[in-house]
Amino acid sequence: MTVWDRPEPPTRPVPLDRERIVAAAIALADEGGLEAVSLRKVGARLNAGPMRLYGYISTKEELFDLMVDEVQAEILPAEQPGDWREALRILAHRTRQAALRHAWLADLLGGRPTLGPNGLAVTEATLAALDGHADIDTVMRAVETVSAYVTGAIRREIASLRAERATGLSKRDWQRASGPHVTRMLATGRFPALTKAVYDGTDVDAETSFATGLDWVLDAVAAKLTGPPA
Repeated sequence: MTVWDRPEPPTRPVPLDRERIVAAAIALADEGGLEAVSLRKVGARLNAGPMRLYGYISTKEELFDLMVDEVQAEILPAEQPGDWREALRILAHRTRQAALRHAWLADLLGGRPTLGPNGLAVTEATLAALDGHADIDTVMRAVETVSAYVTGAIRREIASLRAERATGLSKRDWQRASGPHVTRMLATGRFPALTKAVYDGTDVDAETSFATGLDWVLDAVAAKLTGPPA
């Protein structure tokens, strides 16, 4: 029985329900990451003993599932665009925006599918965008490909933001601090392709990089579709 199938216990002196528990857990994770979340800390925030929470949630993994499902409500657009590319693009950008608001989400993306109502709705919207454009196996591989790109790009961006917080150095500050070492290494002539990238490549912001890579992935998906063009 999943956490969504199991009924909540009756109300007790300190009002509790899964909605309040999940909201408290998300607040803790937003402040200090997933390592800041425990049933004891959630209970303390709600002025309830941790044993009270076990009537609503059996494990921390169940709590994480509920947290992810709650945030996935932020990913669903109000309306589903008719154009498959635009539908997948909107879902991808809204997933990135949710992860920037809740950095811990990056640690929970890419695992087993979440089975909560919002998670299932996101999956439905993703599959529905490609419905009728190819056979179901091609649709599934396309969805997996887009998901792999989105998850990887988000994790890379969040890792960079965490490095900034951990070191106190912005990307540009880190580049300046590392510049002398990189310059010496490139001067050895051992890294010609990297030298070209460093001196001739255009540095773009994270949003532009994400959008460009996503468009390239969607171009690849388009080449595999057999249904009406978008």
